[in-house]
Amino acid sequence: MSAVQLLTYAVPAGFVLLLLAAAIADIARRRIPNWTVFGLIGVYALALIAGHAPSVWWSGLAAAAIVLLVTYGLYYFDVIGAGDSKLFSAAALFVGLAHLATFSLFTVLVGGLMALAVILVNPRRAMRGMTAAGRADGKSRGIPYGVAIAGGAIATQVLNGSLAIH
Repeated sequence: MSAVQLLTYAVPAGFVLLLLAAAIADIARRRIPNWTVFGLIGVYALALIAGHAPSVWWSGLAAAAIVLLVTYGLYYFDVIGAGDSKLFSAAALFVGLAHLATFSLFTVLVGGLMALAVILVNPRRAMRGMTAAGRADGKSRGIPYGVAIAGGAIATQVLNGSLAIH
């Protein structure tokens, strides 16, 4: 098996595993480890070599730059965490400009479903969270949005066929 053939399997596996690791860490500790973000950037570099990245490398970089600018603003105003901003930006490398809107939509949809689940499971806590900017009991810090980002990124890649093994 050649190195490029090996990358054909390693890139999608690395992409999914790193996103899942970030989501699990966000659920468990409400922190997204930097190694998952750096790992995604490394996998993107491997994707460029294997030919699994957006059709032109600048598309992924442009998408990541746009996402970083928008999410940094959200982080600055304390809407999202820094880890969410970094993870969303790193995942945007893989979707490129052509699928950035789809990625954003899927991420928002997964996040909305998670918020709805929180409301259905514990409506009193959810109401306290909504009336106190998500931090009503001192322990609650909103939903772990790394899960929504991971779900949105994986769904986008599956939908556009980028994770398919050729």
